[in-house]
Amino acid sequence: MRYLQLLRPGQWIKNVFLFLPLFFAGDLFNDEKLTRLVWGFFLFSLTASSIYVINDYRDREKDALHPVKQFRPLAAGTVKPFEGLLLSAVLIMLSLTGSYWLQPLFHAILVFYFALNLAYSFGLKNTAILDVFIIAIGFVLRVQAGAVLADVPLSMWLNLMVFLLALFMALGKRRDDVILQQQSGIGMRKSIDGYNMEFLNVSIALVCAVILVSYVMYTISPEVDARLRSERLYYTSLFVFMGVMRYLQLIFVKNDSGSPTKIIYRDRFLQIVLVLWILSFYFLIYIRDLKI
Repeated sequence: MRYLQLLRPGQWIKNVFLFLPLFFAGDLFNDEKLTRLVWGFFLFSLTASSIYVINDYRDREKDALHPVKQFRPLAAGTVKPFEGLLLSAVLIMLSLTGSYWLQPLFHAILVFYFALNLAYSFGLKNTAILDVFIIAIGFVLRVQAGAVLADVPLSMWLNLMVFLLALFMALGKRRDDVILQQQSGIGMRKSIDGYNMEFLNVSIALVCAVILVSYVMYTISPEVDARLRSERLYYTSLFVFMGVMRYLQLIFVKNDSGSPTKIIYRDRFLQIVLVLWILSFYFLIYIRDLKI
């Protein structure tokens, strides 16, 4: 169980972004493409887990002082450092070998993702602003990988919105780190020295505004409407606005801006809005004769 905890399978939900290009292409039920994406999902998850292990290995002493991270296996001492590194090596060997067999270009994206996050773990995460941009780029790479495996064109709008959404959530997480540091008096991470509440509040508001404008522009774009054969995509903006405002409420009202993944797992409001957003897109894209 402690080895499974080390892999952080709960974080694998992030790799669902691989399926977005196929979903928005209106070809989600193509068995061949969907099978490749399922394989890609697990290979990307193994790569991400190998990075988590390396990151936990390097931060195990700092994590031991963190109110939440202290329970991670390497920080708590339930898994030996050598065992963690060995597990990470096995995971990356399996994922890179499997990805090359699956699709060479997907393999190249996975190698770049691994190298970028390795650099993040070994120092880039200590540079304010750069750290959140690297996190956002990681989500863009997931979408790029999904487009390659599904062999579908990738809209610049989808790239932009995924990047902005990931940046928005990363800034929210940094705000939570600043609050924890202020409350505990313990330096949680070096990059926090480059942030304060005023800067993060302004940055979150700025990125939030750009996300909402970009999404509306996406839904009314003639190119997107023509490709998806629907002029009603702007209906889905309702759920995007609700989801973003709920996340802002959690950040500014409830001061609950921790791990975005954990927030999605436990916040019923966000879960319902996300499901409604997916269903609305499904009806507009996949049920062509829908009359509204």
